[in-house]
Amino acid sequence: MKYQRIFLIVIDSVGIGALPDAAVYQDEGSNTLGNLSRVAGGIKLPMMGALGIGNLTEICGVPRVDKPRAYVGKMAEVSQGKDTMTGHWEIMGIKTMTPFQTFTDTGFPPELLAQITQVSGRNIVGNKAASGTEIIDELGAHQMETGDLIVYTSADSVLQIAAHEEIIPLEELYHICEAVRSLTLRDEWKVGRVIARPYVGNPKDGFKRTTHRHDYALSPPKDTVLNHLQKAEYEVISVGKIRDIFNGSGITQHFGIRSNHDGMMQTKALMSTDFRGLVFVNLVDFDALYGHRRDVDGYRRALEEFDADLKTLLEDLRPDDLLMVTADHGNDPTHIGTDHTREYVPLILYNPLLQGGDLPISETFANVAATIADNFNVPQTDIGISLLPLMK
Repeated sequence: MKYQRIFLIVIDSVGIGALPDAAVYQDEGSNTLGNLSRVAGGIKLPMMGALGIGNLTEICGVPRVDKPRAYVGKMAEVSQGKDTMTGHWEIMGIKTMTPFQTFTDTGFPPELLAQITQVSGRNIVGNKAASGTEIIDELGAHQMETGDLIVYTSADSVLQIAAHEEIIPLEELYHICEAVRSLTLRDEWKVGRVIARPYVGNPKDGFKRTTHRHDYALSPPKDTVLNHLQKAEYEVISVGKIRDIFNGSGITQHFGIRSNHDGMMQTKALMSTDFRGLVFVNLVDFDALYGHRRDVDGYRRALEEFDADLKTLLEDLRPDDLLMVTADHGNDPTHIGTDHTREYVPLILYNPLLQGGDLPISETFANVAATIADNFNVPQTDIGISLLPLMK
């Protein structure tokens, strides 16, 4: 069966068990979904449970089912690294052998900071992994007094620069970020994204980030399935941060979101429109709000909310639609540190006319790309095999 529309939802960081090479990343024993369900004392996922996610790993509160309503399997990552861009790029057919640099534990090296000071004419404060809202609360008053740049990172491969719009005008901030993007093309400093993070406010009333954020990303090194779809005049609609991850390459429409729930509601709204092609969704709250912050209970609640939203989404799925749900890496909230974790990710393939069943382990995330390419009769990428022949 071929589908007119495919809805691909990435539940960001929802891993399901350590990959064989997890020890290389200090991630032995990680299992985002399994471990958090155990530590939380159970989790209620009736919709995903019926689809068969309990067949992929031991989940406290979600038993295995003999007849899953969806085709379910787990996928291994062949790319090096465990960051957002690497995972998403592989989902779309690209194998990354040189991982993007992360500076979560060390901060950025003095040599890079010196270069940033030279091109910007400003000193630097921060230089650590931090929440964006917390670091402007910490250093916003300092920046207002000195004009120093607030530079920080996260567990992703990013260099972020926060600047008060009344102290460092937007045009200057953007110019600085463009220069830093050029600096960070060197292999030893290569980050996936440089992000301008403007804010306003004062120490008395508090600081607030504005909507003038701008990402300076890298485009994939070669065409992905998104490009092939666009060239074949299919719609490629991004919801959430997908456009940023691919630097707009292959995207025909984009919708920003405020939360996981908002992303699901926007996806539901798109289901009522007529188009042929792909809706590609990223739901980042699991990762950004709960995984990195090691918030087990918050992660559990977010998953239960997603499960309820997923049930309403399936009500609008047409007989010629295919739903695909997967993840880009793990972020086990019970694991040490605050970094992503090197894990298998789930794959759920659902259409109301399919009988469902268990899939073999996919050797690469790129089986998603191959399946999409096969469905729409566009060129295949270098890696991945289509799963359509397994679905009846």
